[in-house]
Amino acid sequence: QVELVESGGGLVQAGGSLRLSCAASGDRFSSYAMGWFRQTPGKEREYVASINWSGEFTYYDDSVKGRFTISRDNDKKTVSLQMNSLKPEDTAVYYCVSDITPTGWNREPSEYDYWGQGTRVTVSS
Repeated sequence: QVELVESGGGLVQAGGSLRLSCAASGDRFSSYAMGWFRQTPGKEREYVASINWSGEFTYYDDSVKGRFTISRDNDKKTVSLQMNSLKPEDTAVYYCVSDITPTGWNREPSEYDYWGQGTRVTVSS
């Protein structure tokens, strides 16, 4: 079992930055891929970014590529999402996710095994 707890959400102006963090419990964190999804009211959960078990490979949705950076620290059992050049359309609840498949390239919500409770990000124009 893995428990994921996000932090770092908040209100920021367009063009600004935020850093989301996710703290994980469990003994097998370092063997799992990790990722971030987001959701706005009335819409399906949307893939944002993911990272393989070692942190060597990262993957991004085209909408955030070049602006967001995902990283992980296996010693601290944390994963982060650095979000720069934020846009109003980035406004959403962001979820930290864990996948027992270590590759990190899955992009469908159903492929992720554990979810955090979410943290809200609001970008004002």
